Amino acid sequence: MAGLRLELLRLGTTARLMQAVAHPDDEDGGMLTLEARGRGVSTLLMTLNRGEGGQNKIGSNLSDVLGVLRAEELLASDQVYGVQERFSHVADFGFSKSPDETFAKWGGHDTALADMVRVIRTFRPDVLVARFSGTDRDGHGHHQASSILAKEAFRAAADPKRFPEQIAAGLTPWQAKKFYIGNVCGFGAMTCPDADWTLKLNTGEKNADLGMGYVQFAMEGLRHQKSQGAANWTIDPGDRFTFYRLVDSVVPSTVGKDGHEKSFFDGIDTTLPGLTARLGIEGLQDTWLKEGLQGIAGEVAEAARAKDGESAVKPLMATVTEVNRLLTRLRLGGVHSLGRPDVISVLMEKRQQAERALNLALGVSLMADVSPDGGRDVHVLKEADALTTISPGQEFLVAVTFHNGSKIPLVIDHIKLEVPEGWNTISGKTRPETVAAGEDLHANFRLRVPNDAKYTRPYWHRDDPDTEAVNHIDDARYVTLPFPPPEMRARVEYAAGEGKTRNGITTVVVTPFIDDAGKQRARPLAVVPAFSVMLEPGTQVISTHNGSTTSVTVAVTTNLQHMSGGVLRLELPEGWRSEPAYQNLKFTHRGEKQEAQFKVFPAGLQEGRATIRAVLTEPGLDSAGEKYSEGYTLVTREDLGSFYYYQPARQRVSIVDVQAPHDLKVGYIMGAGDDIPAVLQQVGMDVRLIQAEKLGSEDLSKYGTIVLGIRAYDTQKDVAANNKKLLDFVSAGGTLVVQYNASTGEFNAGKFTPYPADLSRARVSVEEAPVDILAPEDSVFHSPNTITARDFDGWVQERGLYFMSTWDDHFTPLLSCHDPGEAAQKGGLLRAQYGKGTYIYAGYAFFRQLPAGVPGAVRLFVNLLSQKQ
Repeated sequence: MAGLRLELLRLGTTARLMQAVAHPDDEDGGMLTLEARGRGVSTLLMTLNRGEGGQNKIGSNLSDVLGVLRAEELLASDQVYGVQERFSHVADFGFSKSPDETFAKWGGHDTALADMVRVIRTFRPDVLVARFSGTDRDGHGHHQASSILAKEAFRAAADPKRFPEQIAAGLTPWQAKKFYIGNVCGFGAMTCPDADWTLKLNTGEKNADLGMGYVQFAMEGLRHQKSQGAANWTIDPGDRFTFYRLVDSVVPSTVGKDGHEKSFFDGIDTTLPGLTARLGIEGLQDTWLKEGLQGIAGEVAEAARAKDGESAVKPLMATVTEVNRLLTRLRLGGVHSLGRPDVISVLMEKRQQAERALNLALGVSLMADVSPDGGRDVHVLKEADALTTISPGQEFLVAVTFHNGSKIPLVIDHIKLEVPEGWNTISGKTRPETVAAGEDLHANFRLRVPNDAKYTRPYWHRDDPDTEAVNHIDDARYVTLPFPPPEMRARVEYAAGEGKTRNGITTVVVTPFIDDAGKQRARPLAVVPAFSVMLEPGTQVISTHNGSTTSVTVAVTTNLQHMSGGVLRLELPEGWRSEPAYQNLKFTHRGEKQEAQFKVFPAGLQEGRATIRAVLTEPGLDSAGEKYSEGYTLVTREDLGSFYYYQPARQRVSIVDVQAPHDLKVGYIMGAGDDIPAVLQQVGMDVRLIQAEKLGSEDLSKYGTIVLGIRAYDTQKDVAANNKKLLDFVSAGGTLVVQYNASTGEFNAGKFTPYPADLSRARVSVEEAPVDILAPEDSVFHSPNTITARDFDGWVQERGLYFMSTWDDHFTPLLSCHDPGEAAQKGGLLRAQYGKGTYIYAGYAFFRQLPAGVPGAVRLFVNLLSQKQ
């Protein structure tokens, strides 16, 4: 009933609202939930990028694979808010301190503006709302940019001369009625000067169906964004206010004497009969449409008064019938007006809402499950055995079940399986049939995946995420969507009641499975290549001092259910060779993974870059055979949906002239997760991972240096609990390297440093910012590698973050740098002698530089680990 009430709320209004933000977790979830779930507003959130340049607070995945994860997290939040989601094709390139830098990285502001205009022209909101103010108050340059773009898009979307290629492709201009900005009083402000705001919303107001306030319910959604650190965020019950200011409008002012409004939609007719105004004077001459819309509004109101689903069935049947009648007449030319396509578009959405509402009232449901043998009572398989992915040439079964939960018989016209273009069902069931009250109807479909079937993959990519800030679009059909939608669906159309009201229900084809925790879950069926080929790791750093060979591991996984195999080769730079030259791989079952080892002999070891690629050739009718040269990874979590991240089967090799001490034992305690240990091992260092939970019992005396991974104090309570043990290790003669932590208040309160020092949120976001060596005589810059100014060339994304702001005289600042127009930041690399040992704080972003193979950063980090008093 709660779902039905919400659907009726949406059905009874034409109100549409769009909010624009920069990253996942920027959204005003309380406001979105209030509008979408409290007032039935069709609501859309546009997030410029996927947060791929941010920090991952729960793992080591960064860059584009983090972007896929954060998109899934945001979609899970959106489900709770009750909103749709869209993205532009610009990428999060890391923290930016100005909109000018942001637009420069994005290739000009029109790149993202075009996407925002496209979404406005497609979604056609009445109200456009920016989360941010577009001023320095917003902090992040991306935040400012999102509001600046929204303000311009408000007018640009209505101008056919702006982005005319969209008009030529079939979109039509759209002028939203009002534009608001947010962050006018600071986030979380409970009060705000009257002159600063137009609209004040109490998102803490309790909703009976939700069982809590809107912002508290929204927090249930935001907690899905675990990579942002939101897993345990809470908001206490009670009033909670959000403020917005009206800054542009094309409707007469509705501001009261106090300068305020009561709703985003003040002055906008959002009633169903109000749709006729979009037809203009010519369209208003005929009254049949307005009378029909008034009738629909009355039926929806009657359904909303119903005490149960059964009582709502009759008025909803009348609603569905009348919406269909109006759509038919409009399509046949019942009105001649430029606004006719827009009215048809709104009524089509109302048709979908009415369909869903009637299905809820009747209690009908539809399932479409991939089934190994077409049976319905079969044992659900474990995830490793379930057919969650399918490859070209393979056959599979889909078992469709329609349940009539109503008290009346329903006449099924047909059960249809909707598949991608070019697919054919080998068998199925489509004949009409009556389903009695409380009964089920089953149908089985057998399908074969065409050899040229498109894979389930993101429609965007970056060739080099370290340098590119704009995504390439691989399939323009899906531009601005979070992901390509599932292409396999089942649909049942049926007739109900004496008037034989026609309705339908659609569901996505999924594969049920049992996860590792024993919980039954389901995942949309995905089409993937027959083989996944990945070089592990994706990047490698080779020292010029470690000999003339290196090793490469290629992991190949098959998705074929029968015996399969192929020939695996490496594609190497000119003059390089491998032993063996190739390997024959044979697989016996689906999901089998094999790792092939190659010894690689580079042609000389001069500092520079190279690329190694892997190709698996499947035997075919001709000598060439089918070739596979990319790998895919499932990105999912128990609380999220799922999607696949693809990457070329290549390894970026960075050849670095670095002297690394082979006899130094390094203990590495992981924090949130990073790939630094692997790089250190690649250049020949002896690195052992120390589990944080075992730190209390670990004998640290066997190590010369201990390194704390990024955000170790933030994420590992055992590190904080054993901090004295770490300092005692230093005092006894060891070296401790502490990398950045983000919870500045907790870090400073913990007094984890050997001498007083205050951690701040200061950072240097311009990776090209000049770096001054403050203590050129310090051994950090001489042993075992000589560090010069050139070692700060080629850094990626940022110089550093969370620098110290003040420190005791025992600390020596080693480097200084700053963003343009700012004061020098000297707290990014500090060294102190403590007892017999050395303590180093490193806020410089080594966690990004070393996996990217930046030569100077590798040399400097090795030097940090090698320091002794």
